[in-house]
Amino acid sequence: MSSVEKHKHQDDDAQLAAMGHKAELDRNFSMLSMLGLAFAILNSWTALSASLSLSLPSGGSVSVVWGLVTAGICNLCIAASLAEFLSAYPTAGGQYHWVAVSWERWMPILSWITGWVNVSGWVALVATGGLLGSQLILGVISLMNPEYEAQRWHQFLIYIAYNIAAFIINALMNSVLPYVTKTAFIWSLTGFAVICITVLACASPNYSSGKFVFTDFINETGWPDGVAWLLGLLQGGLGVTGFVSLHAFGRSLVLEANMSKDGVAHMIEEIPRASVVGPRIMIGCVCIGTVTGTIFLICLLFVAGNIDDVISSSAGPLLQILKNATNSNAGAICLLMFPLVCMLFATITIMTTSSRMIFAFARDGGLPASRFFSKVHPKLKVPLNSLYLNLALVVIFGCIFLGSTSAFNAIVSASVVLLDIAYGMPIAVNCMRGRNMLPERPFVLPNLVGWIANAISLIYISVTTVLFLFPPDLPVSGSSMNYCIAAFGIIIVISVIQWIVDGRKNFTGPRTDMDILTGQLPAGQYNSKSDATHGEPLEK
Repeated sequence: MSSVEKHKHQDDDAQLAAMGHKAELDRNFSMLSMLGLAFAILNSWTALSASLSLSLPSGGSVSVVWGLVTAGICNLCIAASLAEFLSAYPTAGGQYHWVAVSWERWMPILSWITGWVNVSGWVALVATGGLLGSQLILGVISLMNPEYEAQRWHQFLIYIAYNIAAFIINALMNSVLPYVTKTAFIWSLTGFAVICITVLACASPNYSSGKFVFTDFINETGWPDGVAWLLGLLQGGLGVTGFVSLHAFGRSLVLEANMSKDGVAHMIEEIPRASVVGPRIMIGCVCIGTVTGTIFLICLLFVAGNIDDVISSSAGPLLQILKNATNSNAGAICLLMFPLVCMLFATITIMTTSSRMIFAFARDGGLPASRFFSKVHPKLKVPLNSLYLNLALVVIFGCIFLGSTSAFNAIVSASVVLLDIAYGMPIAVNCMRGRNMLPERPFVLPNLVGWIANAISLIYISVTTVLFLFPPDLPVSGSSMNYCIAAFGIIIVISVIQWIVDGRKNFTGPRTDMDILTGQLPAGQYNSKSDATHGEPLEK
């Protein structure tokens, strides 16, 4: 390591020490590798194309294309709003640390709530990458064997394989993880370009009309047109789905766009110049995802063919469109290899980020057995116990899926509400405190721009959180009901019990040394063994 790089790492470690923690994780990610991690979580073009069977009946192409543009602008506002916090407090704790700019009296309970909803949301979302990957594989089997009937246990085995592979890479290959995320970024953009060019070339000149692609409105949900379009915005703008747990995935993995921003925050202790580079990655990833997603969706809609066949296809909407465009099963399957591998990368990076979130919250004493889950393996340099917890819970969720898709859907769908709340809380607190509680930082929004971005963010989060509780279509039956509110309630009950038993006595929230953060003390003048008791509350 050069003297310049060493000095940069010392500055980063000093800033982390000012927030009450010593640096235990290696800063082995570059800006490109961290961008690759964020984009692997986002997987915009894969997620968007897989949601077509839900978004098309909920507003048609108008919802798919213009819903994405709307969602992209709103998510950019969220990214910019959170980037200010990331620049000020570059810690893996993310939102539960940032919300501590609140009033001193309320800081512990607000940090506790934010930490619990954020951890719970990320743990549930670890399950989504493997299940979507398994759905794509079963789609290939259905395309090649129309008589095939998918069984839950088939999908369960593939799902387990995805997650075991992700665990092994995270636990044993941490030193090469930055190269994995760089590969993920290059692979995803290559797949985006190859598929777009191939389907347009193969389908020529039999394209759908521009009117269909940009103005066609369909409503088969039973909801009024306005509500249907909003539901299509959620599902088609950013969602992912599959033919088994159709509605749960279409409405829960909408968070992949937000997860890409959140993922950067929870991995921020593993990148040099975190206060400067982190916000750039957070905003850049949303921009890249929106642009690539919009182009990809437009290309798919132009070559989609019979839209009713796409919506009802047992192979899944993406594979059916590829089949229609290439007029070849083999060609469609070859192109599908790009999103299939993308989903493996997504599973790896989501598990990485989830383990860091567990580690960070446990480090501040927010979880049961916090000392155990906050340990970093001395040789592997990863929070191995947090990874074990992730894998165990993913297997449990898979077993629940075997018994009841409705229960599994409720768990995964609840993660949307949980993470939305986690994104909104620090922004709301900052606004209520007049946007003047953050310390000096490299990334600062102009005051007017900041207020506008914060307002749009809070409105968008509020609307989407409420809409996530809606059933996807009418009339509602027992199997199509959205039970995520029940799963959300269980998480709240557990966190309240843990607060009463332990949190209210021992959890004081994140702490910081403002002198170092504001530059009054030189970088590097800190005790590397500092812990949460050496600082002072964020709000005096």
